[in-house]
Amino acid sequence: MVEELLIELVKGVGRFFLHPAVYITVLFSVLIGYYRVKRERRQLRTRILWGWTEVKRLLIDGYMWAIVLSVISVVVGLVLPIPWLYIISAWMMLFVVFFMYQVGSTIYAIALGVATLYIMNVYNWSFDIFPWKFTGFNIMNEAIIPIAILAGLLLIAEGALIQKHGASHASPRLVNTARGIEAMEYISKRLWLLPILLVVPGDVINSYIPYWPQFTLGESPFSLVLFPFVIGFQQKSRHTLPAQFFPRYGKKVWQLGIIVTIIGAAGYVMPLISAIAIALGVLVRLLITYIEYKKETSGSFAVSPQSNGVMIAGVLSNSPAEKMGLLIGERIVKVNGQKVTNEQELYEAVQINAAHCRLEVLDFSGELRLRQHILFRHDHYRLGLILVR
Repeated sequence: MVEELLIELVKGVGRFFLHPAVYITVLFSVLIGYYRVKRERRQLRTRILWGWTEVKRLLIDGYMWAIVLSVISVVVGLVLPIPWLYIISAWMMLFVVFFMYQVGSTIYAIALGVATLYIMNVYNWSFDIFPWKFTGFNIMNEAIIPIAILAGLLLIAEGALIQKHGASHASPRLVNTARGIEAMEYISKRLWLLPILLVVPGDVINSYIPYWPQFTLGESPFSLVLFPFVIGFQQKSRHTLPAQFFPRYGKKVWQLGIIVTIIGAAGYVMPLISAIAIALGVLVRLLITYIEYKKETSGSFAVSPQSNGVMIAGVLSNSPAEKMGLLIGERIVKVNGQKVTNEQELYEAVQINAAHCRLEVLDFSGELRLRQHILFRHDHYRLGLILVR
């Protein structure tokens, strides 16, 4: 039994690469990186991150969550209906293709998949795609319970990814304030691909694809499918520094995920509770997006020109600035003992001692700290700093 299950597991993993969502997500991650670099070069005269960063981090950032959720799915036995997987695949790919990453959370695709099948069942709708015929069914029975639990688990993973990686991949963009002053806002636009091993009814999938891997538990046949869940995310911060904003945002999302998971599991008492959990997840997720958007589009800019010092708007990777531990939102007040108030003064002061750079910096709390670095010929001539003017 164990040997057979392992063989089917390997086959199921191989089928992952047949899903079009994998290739569409890779392609659009390339496009996100391309347009980001193009904008950064136009506005900032340099790119902040390598153009292939979004593709590189597509799977790497979330692979541990994919493993954890796969283990939970198989061990707990979250059996998910095949028609629902097809429907949410279509919704996820639509969100990706039309760059709708503000609603890229899997909770939306999951809810739309449930609603689509429910409406098809109520109105007795059906449609054909190539050799497959899709009809609605009563998804409000036991099927809604594993779907709600999975929705909550994916929200937890999404929140953790935003909390950990949202700020590190936020790209600065120049904007003008109402007073005509140059300031910065930070846009985090990402796609994450989580390959999660799912259990599906084997007799259902066998009618569509006879060669799909199958195993049996007792008298019931099941199949293992490595399914690509796509998480899209897009949010900007300007009133709050990225290092503070995105961890706070992500925490709210994974806390919502815990609530949805618990309420969804309570559906074993009454399946309607699981449907309520999904609806709650959609409403609160929308509310989080709206509230955070309103907070960030009102009030002052966190990164804008200051009379006391030069504000850091960005730090390039592997640059002297990064090695000195300089952070976005900090202010450089002295360079090599000289007080500086703008970019020109800063680089003139650097030339006082071209081999050694000594900075006095005010951090977020207004405390003064000293940073210094020996400059080499190969180091970035602008120290790797992006400054607001």
